[in-house]
Amino acid sequence: MRAARTVLISGASIAGPALALWLHRYGFTATVVERAPELRTGGYKVDLRGGAIEICERMGILDEVRAHSTDMAGGSYVDARGRTVGELPAEIFGGRAEQDDEIMRGDLARILHERTRDDVEYLFGDSIASLHDDGEGVDVVFESGARRRFDLVVGADGMHSHTRRLVFGDERRFKRHLGAYISIFTAPDRLGLDRWETYHARPNKLVSVYSTSGERAGTAKNCFVFASPAELAYDHRDVLAQKRLLADAFAGDDWEIPRLIADSADAEDFYFDAIATITMDRWSRGRVVLLGDAAHCTSPASGQGTGLALTGAYVLACELAAAGGDHVAAFAAYETVMRPGVEVNRRFAEKMVKEMTVSSRRKIALRMLLVRTLPKMPWKNLIARMIREEIQRAANAVPVKEYGAYERNGTGRMNPVNGTLQGI
Repeated sequence: MRAARTVLISGASIAGPALALWLHRYGFTATVVERAPELRTGGYKVDLRGGAIEICERMGILDEVRAHSTDMAGGSYVDARGRTVGELPAEIFGGRAEQDDEIMRGDLARILHERTRDDVEYLFGDSIASLHDDGEGVDVVFESGARRRFDLVVGADGMHSHTRRLVFGDERRFKRHLGAYISIFTAPDRLGLDRWETYHARPNKLVSVYSTSGERAGTAKNCFVFASPAELAYDHRDVLAQKRLLADAFAGDDWEIPRLIADSADAEDFYFDAIATITMDRWSRGRVVLLGDAAHCTSPASGQGTGLALTGAYVLACELAAAGGDHVAAFAAYETVMRPGVEVNRRFAEKMVKEMTVSSRRKIALRMLLVRTLPKMPWKNLIARMIREEIQRAANAVPVKEYGAYERNGTGRMNPVNGTLQGI
C-alpha cells in the first residue's frame, strides 16, 4: 500500500485547520475546502480545558489564545422584572481549573487560519460534489467542476457533514436529538454588560446575554435555548425559517425577551440548530475519515466540542505520521484513542441539556436559591470543586498521548527516536 501524502480536508472551522497545521508539520500536503466564500468568524464563546490547553501549547498558539481570552468576570441570574437574583464569579460559573480558558469560536478559527494559510491550500466558496475511492486514492469532483485526486479525504464539516452523507448515508441514521434547540447571534448590548453574562430562566427555556472583552463596542451575544422533545421540520440553511421558529418558541415571554428576539432580524451571524449528538459505529471507510462534530458531535451541551476537535486533529495527524502514512492502521488507532473520551462527553451532554432547560418553576426557584446563597455558604468551595471536577473529567476524558518522536525505517513506517516528530 502506497503511503498517504496528500489529504483533502472538508471544513475550515476548527477541526479542519487544526488538522492541516499538524499534517503540514509532519510532511503531508493538506488542502482545505470550505463551502463559505470566506472564513466564518461568528459563533459563541467556547471553552478550552484540560487536554485542549496542552494541544494549543504544542501547536504554538496558546499565547495567542490567552491574548484573545473572553476574560469573563462572572454571571448573574435575573427574574422577570430584571432584578438580580444572584451572582457568581467566572471560576464557579464556568467550572474552570486554573489553566483553562475561553475564547470566541471566530477568534480561534482566525488564529488557526493565519497559522496555516501560507503552508496549506485553502479553497473557499467550493465543496465536494462527489467522491470515488478506488482503493489507491480518492477522485474528487468539486461543485465548481474541478477534478482532483487525493490519497485521503477528511470530513471535518460539522454535525451536518456533507462528506459523511456522501460516504456513510443519510444523517438521520446517526443523529440523536437531545430534546432542545439553541440559537445565538450578535446584537446591540441592551443590558450594558462588560465581561459579564446575564441569565433568565423560564420553564423549559433559558436566555443568556453576554459581552466579552473582545466584543465590538456596543454589542453582545444573545443566546436562547428551548426544549422541544420532537424534532422541528426546517431546512438548516433557511435562516429566515429558523428565525421564525425562534420567535414562535419565545412568543409571549416577558423580561427583555421580545427585544432580544427582535434583534435577530438584522443579525448577520444568526445560528440555530438542534442540540443533538452524532453516534457512529465507525468514523472511517476506506480512505475517507471523519473528524470532530462530523464524527462524534457531543452538542453544545457538553461544552467540549472544540476541545474534542482540537484533540482529534492532533491524534489523527500523529497516528498518520506514526504509521508512515498507512491510513488503515492510523484510522484504527485514532478511533481507539478517541472513542472512550467521546462517550464520556456524550453522556455528560445528555445530563447537561436537562440542566439547560429546567422543566418547572419550582425547580427554577430552587436553582435561584442556590445561586443566591452559595457565595455565603461555608462549604461554597466544596460545591465549587464538585462542579469543577465533573467538568474536568469530561475535559480530560481523552488522554493527550505522548507520541514521542519518529523517523523512517526501511518499511516506510516511523520508529521512535529522540528529538521531535519528523515528517514522512
